[in-house]
Amino acid sequence: MSEEKKKGLFARLREGLSKTRGNMTDKVENMVRENRKIDDDFYEELEDILLMADCGLKATTVMIDDLKDRIRKQGIRDAGEARDVLKQIMTEQMDIPRPPLKWPMVMLVVGVNGVGKTTTIGKLALRFQSIGRKVMLCAGDTFRAAAAEQLSVWAERARVPIVRHEEGADPAAVVFDAIRSAKAQQVDLLIVDTAGRLHNKKNLMDELNKMRRVIDREYPEADTRCILVLDATTGQNGLMQARAFKEVAEIGGIILTKLDGTAKGGIALAIRQELEVPVWYIGVGEGIDDLQPFSAKDFVEALF
Repeated sequence: MSEEKKKGLFARLREGLSKTRGNMTDKVENMVRENRKIDDDFYEELEDILLMADCGLKATTVMIDDLKDRIRKQGIRDAGEARDVLKQIMTEQMDIPRPPLKWPMVMLVVGVNGVGKTTTIGKLALRFQSIGRKVMLCAGDTFRAAAAEQLSVWAERARVPIVRHEEGADPAAVVFDAIRSAKAQQVDLLIVDTAGRLHNKKNLMDELNKMRRVIDREYPEADTRCILVLDATTGQNGLMQARAFKEVAEIGGIILTKLDGTAKGGIALAIRQELEVPVWYIGVGEGIDDLQPFSAKDFVEALF
């Protein structure tokens, strides 16, 4: 990637995280500017700031405990130095590397309705197609009216083929046809949309398991990953969704959308700590390039 493009992506990331910066890191910077004494009050205020930014109790506790430990061992007395140690801890906390991509690949994309799943699939199709990969979409959400139509619009935009059936069809049958088609056309990446209903976990589990069985049986050579799309603006509610999906499916990665719309971007830390699943991509805007590969280092740098 050219240096210019890298800078452009970082600027967009920084801009996308501006609300979280105002809510979290600006408050930390104020503590530094005031040159606060590092005592119980300092830690307590820091804890409140992290919790308010939706870092979650578990991640916040782990970070504060680690910070206290390092400050004690390194004999730090300066609030600015304490902030730098916190940045380092945050980066380490979130840095679970994404496993290398292997081809052919099937991405089974899951998430509740309204999180931006269809748009994310469209952006993924464009992203992989732009680096020379052959992509195909599969409209596996046959329950929601107009789901296949929305996906077809993105297939058209990305100029990639789509396999779809009538509304109400068996999703596993659509997946079966998509696999046959993907093999025939020697596709690198098959992205499967799935129904986003969480209120009936039993049905959802049965459906995902059935799709997975079809993929494993018909396409054993493919690297299959179940990717969960979460809306960052839902905060702790998103975390509850993630836990529920993790119960019914083996989640290999997370895509966090709408980070530009929330002051609670700390949810990325909460997810990492609670689920121990890598964040693959983050969405920081409406544009195609606003779906970016997640880098813990860039994320923390953009926050501060």
